[in-house]
Amino acid sequence: MMNNTDRSHEQEAATVVPTKYWHRLADGRIQCDLCPRFCKLHEGQRGLCFVRACHNQQIVLTTYGRSSGFCVDPIEKKPLNHFLPGTPVLSFGTAGCNLSCQFCQNWDISKSREIDTLADSASPETIARAAVALHCQSVAFTYNDPVIFLEYAVDVAQACHAVGVKTVAVTAGYICEEPREEFYRHMDAANVDLKGFTERFYKTICAGHLQPVLDTLLYLKHHTTVWFEITTLLIPGENDSDAELEAMTQWIVEHLGPDVPIHFTAFHPDWKMLDKPPTPPATLKRARRIALKNGIRYAYTGNIHDEEGGSTYCHHCGAILIGRDWYTLTTWQLTADGCCIRCGTRCAGVFAPSPGKWGARRLPVRLRDFAARSTHKVPPPSV
Repeated sequence: MMNNTDRSHEQEAATVVPTKYWHRLADGRIQCDLCPRFCKLHEGQRGLCFVRACHNQQIVLTTYGRSSGFCVDPIEKKPLNHFLPGTPVLSFGTAGCNLSCQFCQNWDISKSREIDTLADSASPETIARAAVALHCQSVAFTYNDPVIFLEYAVDVAQACHAVGVKTVAVTAGYICEEPREEFYRHMDAANVDLKGFTERFYKTICAGHLQPVLDTLLYLKHHTTVWFEITTLLIPGENDSDAELEAMTQWIVEHLGPDVPIHFTAFHPDWKMLDKPPTPPATLKRARRIALKNGIRYAYTGNIHDEEGGSTYCHHCGAILIGRDWYTLTTWQLTADGCCIRCGTRCAGVFAPSPGKWGARRLPVRLRDFAARSTHKVPPPSV
């Protein structure tokens, strides 16, 4: 008979899976090659991300099938404003992160070192079935960076695609070339967190580097069909100067084109950056004006109530295409094929013939409870 301790060990072992992005060093350590951090580990050590570790002389993922929670969110919360607007997305994350941003807004998850954070569990097939039953058109890997649980994310994506559900990555884009190709091969959309536009900011505030993130953006634009948008959290005195915003938005237009949406979102004091004030709404609106001036067609403000800054406009005639009040759609002036009703100009994005009706609701879901009730009817949410 299996006791509780044996069952716990068995469950823990099931979450540990081998990975392939690593190599042995001459000094006996194992180097993880998933991200540009290149953690070099002795047996039993974990990388900075916490979830990848050296075990039996190989790098393993230690959190396969474990989650910090599942929730149905509006797709606009990711934020994605041009990918199936108004629809619900089944969202989940795990624990850990491969950056160390002092301002982390999800530090309780991304910096967790406790297995209790991963209170929910689900197989890839269970997640896909849940998304279908809940009428979610997509599943989002979010709350912490999915590149660090690549193996789990890819398996979930494959299970979702098998039943017609799309996949969304919410990520900082800090990943090496070979795993990047594998990861995005299975993604339909992404929001990439471009944290700033100076090496100083990335090095001193995030313990990382800027260029790998730019490389990810260039890869997405020029080598994939993934729909992606960019988010920059503006921190007073750190990455919100006119000069930096000018340089960043000009780079985006030159290298990615004018159709990549950018979201400027408000910082609030958190984790290790409690000495900075919240971002004034005027800063976000100034950043949006700079982006529009430099040719970005779709620039948004976030984390503040700003209907103008949250809405989508036709870049040709200026008509409002999608009105938004927070996460609720208030106006829809697109044709069935995603064109402006007034002038016929195409709006960049992935659109259904009509918008979803999910609104701003947040619906927590326990996948293990869902699986246990899988023979019962689940009331579908309105989409």
